[in-house]
Amino acid sequence: MSTRYLSGSAVALVTPFNEDRTVDTEALRKLVHFHIGAGTDIIIPCGTTGESPTLTGREQTEIIRIVREEAGDKILVAAGAGTNATGEAVELAVNAEKAGAAAILSVAPYYNKPSQEGIYQHYRHIAEAVSVPVIIYNVPGRTGCNVAASTILRLARDFGNIGAVKEASENISQISELLE
Repeated sequence: MSTRYLSGSAVALVTPFNEDRTVDTEALRKLVHFHIGAGTDIIIPCGTTGESPTLTGREQTEIIRIVREEAGDKILVAAGAGTNATGEAVELAVNAEKAGAAAILSVAPYYNKPSQEGIYQHYRHIAEAVSVPVIIYNVPGRTGCNVAASTILRLARDFGNIGAVKEASENISQISELLE
């Protein structure tokens, strides 16, 4: 599998809601057009900033579909598709790809504090289920687990569609190891 080069400014989208807690699709469409006008290169719906844990799978898929529809070929859509349950993360990733996402951003499995082998297997299942690039999101301050540099490098070596890392560990040694 080939990966698509991801570069430029990437913005995590908020999910606008109506007073009745439904997704405000009109505001969402306007938000996408704002970022097109601002020259943003990549937009990320349904990530942490987009309150993905509060959305149903159906809502996430619809948000990604709307964002992709509005984005056209003007801006790349890298959809958030992460959760701590591997099967659900795979389903979110597959649905995001079907909705038109050009890449998947998937947070490390949280709460259960998996081993590095468990983290590897989680991302392996996601990478095998989609053809688009998978961005590993390592944010141990929120997930309670760190995706070690050795695990990230193993995943990148084993799967051609591990396309990038959103590294938020604040561990300079780990970041340096990834850059070597």
